Amino acid sequence: MTGSLVIHSVRLVDRGEIVEDAWVRIEEGVVVARGTGTDWEPATDVVDGAEVGGTGALLTPGFVDIHGHGGAGAAYDDGVDAIRTGRRLHREHGTTRAVISLVTGTIDDLARSVATIAALTRTDGDVLGSHLEGPFLDPGHHGAHEPSLLRHPVAADVARLLEAGEGTVRQVTIAPELPGGIDAVRQIVAAGAAAAVGHTDADAAMAVAAFEAGASLLTHAFNAMPGIHHRAPGPVLAAAADHRVILEAIADDVHLDPHVVKLVFDAAPHRVALITDAMAAAGSADGHYDLGAVKVTVENGVARADDTGSIAGSTLTQDVALQRAVAAGVALPEVVRALTETPARAIGRDAHLGALRPGLLGDAVLLDAELRVARVWTGPALPA
Repeated sequence: MTGSLVIHSVRLVDRGEIVEDAWVRIEEGVVVARGTGTDWEPATDVVDGAEVGGTGALLTPGFVDIHGHGGAGAAYDDGVDAIRTGRRLHREHGTTRAVISLVTGTIDDLARSVATIAALTRTDGDVLGSHLEGPFLDPGHHGAHEPSLLRHPVAADVARLLEAGEGTVRQVTIAPELPGGIDAVRQIVAAGAAAAVGHTDADAAMAVAAFEAGASLLTHAFNAMPGIHHRAPGPVLAAAADHRVILEAIADDVHLDPHVVKLVFDAAPHRVALITDAMAAAGSADGHYDLGAVKVTVENGVARADDTGSIAGSTLTQDVALQRAVAAGVALPEVVRALTETPARAIGRDAHLGALRPGLLGDAVLLDAELRVARVWTGPALPA
């Protein structure tokens, strides 16, 4: 994005508030001013939001997806071309920046993939780094991860993967109850990545221990973990009770019932990150796909592992997550926060992303009154 851009005559939804008849000015991809009415200065490109998006058009910060595996028929585990293919699809649906999630593989394969993504962050500014959703997972909650490839978090393996990422591993999902799990949480956090509790058999006490050790995320809340019982509250309530912890949620009406989506937002205000967990079939047809080493069949938009029937990622895009969370009864400003500010904060990138405020990158999404994407802008790469 070069030159100057003014987007005006919009309802600006940003950081938990709605500003009517708003405008935002972006220069060389960076927000420099915002206001209301007609007091904006001429620019190289002037966009009338009401003309492009219709009456009631909304402008939000660009969406940030910290957990997704692919799209448009491409799986991120398959390398640079696949990542770019999937990112094009998700960018059209408002996701201006994304963390590239990898399913369980061998340590050698994961190290190569993490190194590839590290290099990609230097050429593709919309790629924020990698997410290792394995291999340090509970076999009893493996979901769509190949059980034979799961392993305990030995310090040398954890270090190798983190080092391969050269500082671009943004989060690592881990079952903290595994032997060495709590030490691995500390190791991950010390390396500058977020440790995420997930694919776990942890009870509330173990989850609390992980959060005390520095874990700050809960991977796709409720899925691949014990649920809530009145005598066994489990990791979800432990996360909701800890103001340091952000809860991922998949608002596709498959992973979570709409009532549960509303419950998560009510239980953890300002601490929900709406993710896609999208696999290759997002934006593509039903059929047969590979998710790492697992064979998956998608029918009516629902992905399930062939061997176990477990849900195997989603076919969700973040604009649809926005629509469904609002339909579930969550206030629009809070849903937008969960797509922008909160996920950016979860991976330590909120100084540059997640809001349309002066000094931040000019990632923006224009939506019509039905919350459908009308136009997307992406700013420059994040500062090193």
